[in-house]
Amino acid sequence: MSEPSEWLIYRGAGEPHEGIEQLPPPPPWRDFAGRGAPDPDEQDGDGSADRRLGGYRHIAELHRPGAEELEMINAALYLRRPLLVTGSPGAGKSTLAHSVAHELGLGRVLRWPIVSRSTLQDGLYHYDAIARLQDVQIAAHSAAAGAAGAESAQSVGSYIRLGPLGTALLPSDRPRVLLIDELDKSDIDLPNDLLNVLEEGEFAIPELERIADRLPDGEAEVLDDDGNKVKVRGGRVQCRSFPFVVLTSNGERDFPAPLMRRCIHLELGRPDHQRLATFVRAHLGDEAARSGDDLIAHFLERSRSELLATDQLLNAIYLTDAAAPAGRDRLADLLIQRLDRPR
Repeated sequence: MSEPSEWLIYRGAGEPHEGIEQLPPPPPWRDFAGRGAPDPDEQDGDGSADRRLGGYRHIAELHRPGAEELEMINAALYLRRPLLVTGSPGAGKSTLAHSVAHELGLGRVLRWPIVSRSTLQDGLYHYDAIARLQDVQIAAHSAAAGAAGAESAQSVGSYIRLGPLGTALLPSDRPRVLLIDELDKSDIDLPNDLLNVLEEGEFAIPELERIADRLPDGEAEVLDDDGNKVKVRGGRVQCRSFPFVVLTSNGERDFPAPLMRRCIHLELGRPDHQRLATFVRAHLGDEAARSGDDLIAHFLERSRSELLATDQLLNAIYLTDAAAPAGRDRLADLLIQRLDRPR
């Protein structure tokens, strides 16, 4: 039986060792070091732009999106309409939102990842009624209890936090970028529930509307998705600049006609060799793109008949470049497995 390859960290030998110290730095899109609280005024306050656009994205600045892609993005900006982006996994749908925010200086992308249990309320705001009840009970048994009703009303905002959609609709002079990711994963009601909010650009917070007349100037302070305190007047959030909203879909379902009518639709096709090479170069640098050129070509050939994702290609090029294992092509094929394989 042959000895384990040099690049293996875990060897399955059952003996403890310090091999973890030999791990190279993580792939740029999986590097979470140094993350702090998000800052809406910083382009990459949470590191998401580097992970999405690539740490070497300055090298790839000569690459430009296709004409149709540019036209649809600008149509959405001009018309203040959501942009519905469809395409296969890894086609760059989510990256588009980060690219627009980066180029136009619109701050951190507000991201709302959709799952089957997501509701409109999740995107708008969360009211922590249980925490408030606990605080009221504690205050009732405190010697300092006896605060006026106005003070109690003011405290309601402390238990409200706006979600990504709610934060995007806050009044501001410049639009925020909102990414509603993988809308096709939602239940059947969410696309219809989004219609009114996206059409009107406003929503109500009933917990604040009920007590607005007891608040100073009718305003309450709540937390936004960036973790900052913001004021909400009259219990309603109303945008001044409609956010640049990107809804992504892998095409797993059709959306209702009313939603399609309110969106600009962009279909991202399969990337060509140049676009894939630029994608690899942006994340891993020139040398990795050159050494992985054969893997890019093989990936393209396979993708003609198989459903593959570009992040699989990145994984394969990074690992075969960083670890330099024997059997490079075999390992790449293990990492780039078709996503439409029958179960």
